Amino acid sequence: MQLSIPQFELVSNMFSFTIAAMGAAALFFFFAGGPLRPKYRIAVYVSGVVVAIACYHYFRIYQSWHTGYAITGTEATAVYQETNTPFNDAYRYADWILTVPLLMVELVAVLALPVLLGRSLLTRLVIAAVAMIALGYPGEISAEPTTRWIFWGLSMVPFLYILYVLLTELTSSLERQPEQVRGRISAARWLIILAWSFYPIAYLATTFFPGNSTAEVVLQVGYTIADVVAKALFGVFIYLIAAKKSEIEPAETSSLNPVLA
Repeated sequence: MQLSIPQFELVSNMFSFTIAAMGAAALFFFFAGGPLRPKYRIAVYVSGVVVAIACYHYFRIYQSWHTGYAITGTEATAVYQETNTPFNDAYRYADWILTVPLLMVELVAVLALPVLLGRSLLTRLVIAAVAMIALGYPGEISAEPTTRWIFWGLSMVPFLYILYVLLTELTSSLERQPEQVRGRISAARWLIILAWSFYPIAYLATTFFPGNSTAEVVLQVGYTIADVVAKALFGVFIYLIAAKKSEIEPAETSSLNPVLA
């Protein structure tokens, strides 16, 4: 596959931006979590872990992008051509298999639901998240459109289950939350739903246009934007929820979140 110079640089710049965004977000979450009440502090620290993991993997993705393509041709006809070292998109899945379940952990942790309800919700969401990523990977690395469609369909089953839980059980849990934070929790829920909904669309870009450079750029840029929204921006909402709940709730004697204890 060949990429024009603007196509290659667009993807490269998006990776570079994401490294900076995830790194800055990690520093913010780790420093900002300290003043919060212990019950909610863990949610913000998990947000920091999520973006720190993503920062590392985007650094590896950036490196792989630059070793996977090399500029060829004269100044007038210069393009980026694939090298003998293929771009390793598996770094994304190494990131997602860790960070996607952790996104569910930070969401449930900040809700501080009753123990049995919170643990049940967390267990189901984490299992579904792992299944979604594991089922998507074989299709991602396959050059066969039929295989890609099959694993896309399989990964959509746990994906739709997660959306169902977020839209139903999480909605019902809003009644247990202080009125001052219900709007923020609802916004965080819709943010994760909208961000995650873009992944299956980007996943199919190279299926509809196999070997097309524009499709590859759409795939990489789409995944990258969705990652920034689903990890860094979502983490900001988790912090805002935790900060408000720490402000309005009285100090408690327990230093642990009951769901995660």
